Amino acid sequence: MTTFTAESPLYFVMRHAEGNRILSERVPTLVNSPALHTLYFHEVGTILGTEEALQGKPRETAEILRLLGELEPEDLAAQRAAEAAADLPAPAGDYERGSVVRGSAGAEYPTTAAALERFELTLAGPSHGNPFTDVELRAVFTSPSGETLSVPGFYDGDGLYRVRLLVPEAGEWTFTTTSNARSLDGVTGAFTAREPVAGTKGVVRVAKTFHFAYEDGSPYLPIGTTSYAWTHQGDALEKQTLDTLAAGPFNKMRMCVFPKSYLFNENEPEFYPFEGSLAAGFDYDRPNPEFYRHLEHRIGQLEELGIEADLILFHAYDRWGFSTMSPGQDDRYLKYVVARLASHRNIWWSLANEYDLLFRKTTADWERFAGIVQANDPSGHLLSIHNCHAFYDYSRPWVTHSSIQRQDVHKTAEFTGEWRERWGKPVVIDECAYEGNIDQGWGNITGEEMTRRFWEGAVRGGYVGHGETYMHPADVLWWAKGGEFHGSSPERIAFLRRILEETPGGFLEPLPSAWDVPTAGIRHEYEISYFGFNQPTYRNFVMPAGRRYEVDIIDTWNMSIDTLPDAVEGRFRVELPGRQFIAVRLRAVG
Repeated sequence: MTTFTAESPLYFVMRHAEGNRILSERVPTLVNSPALHTLYFHEVGTILGTEEALQGKPRETAEILRLLGELEPEDLAAQRAAEAAADLPAPAGDYERGSVVRGSAGAEYPTTAAALERFELTLAGPSHGNPFTDVELRAVFTSPSGETLSVPGFYDGDGLYRVRLLVPEAGEWTFTTTSNARSLDGVTGAFTAREPVAGTKGVVRVAKTFHFAYEDGSPYLPIGTTSYAWTHQGDALEKQTLDTLAAGPFNKMRMCVFPKSYLFNENEPEFYPFEGSLAAGFDYDRPNPEFYRHLEHRIGQLEELGIEADLILFHAYDRWGFSTMSPGQDDRYLKYVVARLASHRNIWWSLANEYDLLFRKTTADWERFAGIVQANDPSGHLLSIHNCHAFYDYSRPWVTHSSIQRQDVHKTAEFTGEWRERWGKPVVIDECAYEGNIDQGWGNITGEEMTRRFWEGAVRGGYVGHGETYMHPADVLWWAKGGEFHGSSPERIAFLRRILEETPGGFLEPLPSAWDVPTAGIRHEYEISYFGFNQPTYRNFVMPAGRRYEVDIIDTWNMSIDTLPDAVEGRFRVELPGRQFIAVRLRAVG
């Protein structure tokens, strides 16, 4: 049976390990192209026939197709298991000589801290071999109530090790370290945690099944945006991105740990996550502390702006090999990242952007990764995974909320109710498409349509995310590199955010609705009906007798609210402007 023919989509050839290898060796210009992912569903014969490097080489093209045609189906799960078995062994128990005094490492830490802030223990320890892989370090913290938290440590270069805890409560705390390095094992200490600083809200958690709130109980309404590679653009552009966010409506930023290689993303980053270079290759077992210090700094600046960092741990848009590391290297990378960053209040974990494009990873990998994140994050930050084509099973216990890329070209937020019912969790539509004008269908909707999708999602009980992909002479598109907004939706999204924050009870819940208009709020108390792309000139309403209502006509595009001069009750007619994107809000009087 022939595995591949000239008519096979490139996508399936790239998913096959040997097919991927053949194309990587024979046509590296194709496999390393920033446009590769836009070619996936074209026939491989057509792609090879139009690849510039193969022009005038019909025999070479024919040979590649012959080799692909001889391939056998593969067992990816078995391959991954074999790779894992061949990976580096666990750290040895005799990293330091027996003459080293146990617990002798110099320790620095504050004797006082604040609840909901970071406590950091720094240890001066050994640096021979590869401390990133050779040394295991954890600290067990005992809380004032007697509960314990096991917190991972990490190597920060130059013989320094750190253990970081986002302190969950005030009171007297103690800690004891454990390590296979004798000098780092058995270090003890204590500190006093004060009450949280006024205004500190804590970590965002799921609230009331479908929504979010900070630890202090105040509602958190995710109004998100995406700028995947903004921390890889250099100081000037990164500062401009922060200035834009400071003046904008967004309180969540989707962003990658790794740099990105894709359309409009062809520049090299200033720092790499591992030691090495593009020319010489990277040592995936030696993280680059300078890279992570830079990332931490930017995450901290987002926190100062009140913005959650929805941090994407893996993605497929890669020319550096970060997406194709071995199972053991994947695991060690995850442990390192979580140990460094889990003490930030404003972290959300996203295992992947478009997990199903990471061809060499299986469901077993993703489930293992989720376990690693949970085991190494004592703060229990929100955790999800994002799709390209096929939804992940968001009913899995470790998934705190869905992180959705729309599957239908036209309908997105309209499915919010169905997704709430299917998974019983918050629905976050992180990618409903982007406002812009590039050639890709996911990146050329209008500002009106972006705003409409936000409103549709909100009144159906979900949360929609923004992105922007307008052509730019220097390829500075917000969705990838940040910079400035050029679209018309951000200020309209800010208007929606103000309305959402005025909702009694803090959250907008969907209500039983007419067949043609979704409605949300508190039944017979506070109701918002959104007409979207329809343009009625009036609407009849029926509310309980004996209750009077004030009526607001909200123009979601022109950002105006007109309140009718007289309260109404029972059955009543509301005159409307006959324009699209109108909402009507009814507020019970008294």
